[in-house]
Amino acid sequence: MLKKENAVKSLLLTSVLSIQSVEALNIHCGQVFDAASASMLKDRVVQIEGDRFKGIQAYTNQKIDLDYSTGYCLPGLIDMHTHITHENSATRYIEKFQLNEADVAFNAVAFAQTTLNAGFTTIRDLGDEFNVSVALKKAINQGKVPGPRIFTAAKALATTGGHADPSNGHRDGLFPHTTPEHGVVNGASDAMRAVRQRYQDGADLIKITATGGVLSQAASGDNAQFSDEELNALIATANDYGFKVTAHAHGKAGMLRAIKAGVASIEHGTYLDDEVIKAMKKHGTYLVPTLIAGDWVTEKSKIEGFFPAVVAKKAATIGPLLAGSFNKAYKAGVNIAFGTDSGVSEHGRNGEEFTLMVNNGMTNAEALQAATIHAADLLGQASQLGEIKVGYYADMIIVNNNPLADITVMTDIKAVIKSGKLEKHVE
Repeated sequence: MLKKENAVKSLLLTSVLSIQSVEALNIHCGQVFDAASASMLKDRVVQIEGDRFKGIQAYTNQKIDLDYSTGYCLPGLIDMHTHITHENSATRYIEKFQLNEADVAFNAVAFAQTTLNAGFTTIRDLGDEFNVSVALKKAINQGKVPGPRIFTAAKALATTGGHADPSNGHRDGLFPHTTPEHGVVNGASDAMRAVRQRYQDGADLIKITATGGVLSQAASGDNAQFSDEELNALIATANDYGFKVTAHAHGKAGMLRAIKAGVASIEHGTYLDDEVIKAMKKHGTYLVPTLIAGDWVTEKSKIEGFFPAVVAKKAATIGPLLAGSFNKAYKAGVNIAFGTDSGVSEHGRNGEEFTLMVNNGMTNAEALQAATIHAADLLGQASQLGEIKVGYYADMIIVNNNPLADITVMTDIKAVIKSGKLEKHVE
């Protein structure tokens, strides 16, 4: 009976938020996280009209539509590194021979709902299958399915045999010769063509695999995989099309090449050192550390047969190093944005990254800023997302306890509002 009453209440609350075009909605928050100052504002009324925040005022007995007066309200969270179309498991390497486009699409819909329920109202997707993330983005924007706001790179770009070459792990003749359409480049001309293909496909940004990676069926996890010529042509073309470029990178040489060429962020950054840090600070390059992915691959590398042998060796070597690299970059003052690499670890566990960031040096407030204002800045959406602020998208989450005192509450989200619509409400 209680479940039925809660379901009815949630339906009524959703109905309330569906009439926002008629009048502004007042939401009473016990505390509101001001991301710019990294502080809590006590006893505030957040006003929403349409899909935007209309006002934030002190509570003075205004009419209230939603009462979270005992809760803590924060901007909707932003995860800057996800793979919304898949999720790793012991069967992942065989699934690429079993799953059709429709299977991947339905899985992605479920992963999107899980991610939204975890409090992440915006994500950056950094490498999908069949361009499903592009279609999913459109479906979410059109209100056909629930999910976070998606900014997608579509298919990540690689070199032949490199990390993100989709033909890796196939026998000869089973996969067609890879081309820029598949996201595989060899030379400056291919690099330009691949960027233009992503533009045609409907991508929002470009993701390159500047070095080897852990989970690909290739020997090296850290060797440089793009030449300077390829990087310069790729980023010049991306600039022409208004794309930011982000680089998956573990090894030093690949990171330095990518940073100097002008990428906006380095994903992972495992073997960064003082020289890499100096370059990142000089160019304003962000680090997206993905600590939960490091822990996940380390854990799974200990399970016999979970990974192919070539992958297990890399996972056991690289996975344990991510936390130390993050701490080194943080202490040096490198720009840091929140990202999990969800799809490596299970979707919905995104909030665990906050605890890992704090355990490895960040303050609670800084970790929250990494997933709000700093993520929005890297995304190029600092005037739209990342703050509870007049004119911004009305994205907000509510937790029961103060995350500035206990960051683990970020894994227990009470309510989620995205674009002025109540997407989740738990009594």
